[in-house]
Amino acid sequence: WHSPELLSNIQDGYSVSGHLLVCFSSGYFIHDSLDIIFNHQSRSSWEYLVHHAMAISAFISLIITGRFLVAAMLLLLVEVSNIFLTIRMLLKMSNVPSPALYEANKYVNLVMYFAFRLAPQSYLTWYFLRYVEVQGQGAFLTANLLLLDTMILMYFSRLLRSDFFPSLRKSSAGRDVDGEKFLID
Repeated sequence: WHSPELLSNIQDGYSVSGHLLVCFSSGYFIHDSLDIIFNHQSRSSWEYLVHHAMAISAFISLIITGRFLVAAMLLLLVEVSNIFLTIRMLLKMSNVPSPALYEANKYVNLVMYFAFRLAPQSYLTWYFLRYVEVQGQGAFLTANLLLLDTMILMYFSRLLRSDFFPSLRKSSAGRDVDGEKFLID
């Protein structure tokens, strides 16, 4: 926001506030991973641990080299959509009597998913595949990005099935394919 010129230099652009944001976010991912492990949630939250491990390793490489900081800042836009995913989960867990609130959040969540997850992720994937060297840190970050693409698309498909195509969630026996896990729903 304060430094729009950074967008023209995704590989080598730098700002102190951006660097601090990546450092803080790394600390969050480390803390959340340890919380999952120490509270014996690793089995049910393994996808989060994989995601956090990828984020931590990528962010630490960015912190050490000072390169691709702008890419990390763009990727952190993904976290904005977590607000609406969390509201969705809380509404499902609380069985709110008025489905209108859930319905409204469902559509806002979809828009935010596109704007803050799919769009930045797609742009960065395109950028990395087109402009970033396929060796060293560039290759590592590109591989990381492609794995994140897979995870985000998998989560998006789950979201669509759960909120917009609930009939697709049932197996032939009528049992919920994803079980009772709210985080997956």
